Amino acid sequence: MSKQPLFDGLIVNENDEPAQVAFIGNEAHYVINDCGFKHHIAAEAIDRSVVRTLRAQITQHQDLVSDNALKMLGKDDLFTKAMIDSSLKNIDKHIDQLMQQGLPNGARQWLGMLGFKIMVNHHGEVIKLVQPGIVAPDQDD
Repeated sequence: MSKQPLFDGLIVNENDEPAQVAFIGNEAHYVINDCGFKHHIAAEAIDRSVVRTLRAQITQHQDLVSDNALKMLGKDDLFTKAMIDSSLKNIDKHIDQLMQQGLPNGARQWLGMLGFKIMVNHHGEVIKLVQPGIVAPDQDD
């Protein structure tokens, strides 16, 4: 059960309207506006779907992610590369920790400023993951 929504402020409906967050008991829900009807979708369901998609992208491009992480850190030594590679191999452990602790507010704000958003339908199914600067697999340059 999710007590804090991972992507608060980054979820939009099919009309690009931001989802609100509500709590039913202690469980966080995204409130998706569907022509005035407000669907309450458990935040954990949407969050896990998005995280699975991101995990698949990271896994598919592990070498590129590792190389770019080294560049961002400004390091190019064997130990740092081994640490990053180990983190990528153990990504599931990090995802579980992320789901429990959540994203820092600054990280969510930064993602929002970059244009990252998650479009969902009124059932809570992820329709589109908007990641500026990322070319979708079916698009050609």
